[in-house]
Amino acid sequence: MSEKKLVRKNGVIAGVCGGVADYFGFDVKLVRIIWVLAVIFAGIGLLAYLILWLIMKKE
Repeated sequence: MSEKKLVRKNGVIAGVCGGVADYFGFDVKLVRIIWVLAVIFAGIGLLAYLILWLIMKKE
């Protein structure tokens, strides 16, 4: 059994959404929409994106 790893994929900005979508099996467009909504309405989305960008390894 292979182990899933949370890694950045080649993406629009840093690949964070692509990596998260691949890890959880979601469509990358859905993850991007959720992230934009989190930035607009909660403000926490940008901070979470920056943290993941720093800690996630590139594919």
